[in-house]
Amino acid sequence: MRGPYILVSNHVTAFELPALQSLLLPRVVRTIAKVESWDRKLLAWVLNQWDAIPIKRGESDMGALRESLQVLKDGGILGIMPEGTRSGDGRLGYGNPGVTVIAVKSGCPIVPMAFWGVEMTKANIKRWRRTKFHFRAGDPFYLEVPLGKLTREDRQRMADDVMRHIANLLPDDYRGVYQQPG
Repeated sequence: MRGPYILVSNHVTAFELPALQSLLLPRVVRTIAKVESWDRKLLAWVLNQWDAIPIKRGESDMGALRESLQVLKDGGILGIMPEGTRSGDGRLGYGNPGVTVIAVKSGCPIVPMAFWGVEMTKANIKRWRRTKFHFRAGDPFYLEVPLGKLTREDRQRMADDVMRHIANLLPDDYRGVYQQPG
């Protein structure tokens, strides 16, 4: 896909990030990562190489919002994992509404992507087994934005819509809190 878009995916382990980067070459995905990730030296180095955008979770981080919008304004791809944390077991958790703010303000399409099987990587490495890593991308979509000022409930409803697009790409066992197809 050409032009700017927001790439959303589930977040099982740290292995999705290298996969995203390699799948979309030669284009670069600028991802958002929690600011605490820069506390670990190796991870900080990797995130800096990928030009990740640090975000302070649990607050309105206007700097991260401005930088994210600039990525899209410049025609780039912005990667967001709306769950805001790794699930570890591969099952979807609730999405955070921050993705909706960026989508509404940018007017950019959202492209859902889902990963599964990657949660077995650590166990398989210990047993010297190959991990069957699966991914699936969905069709681009735009959020349906209600008229008037967006409420917290509106933003959460739209975040749940984003997560249902991801859930619909996953096998049933991985849909977690989004079991019902949307």
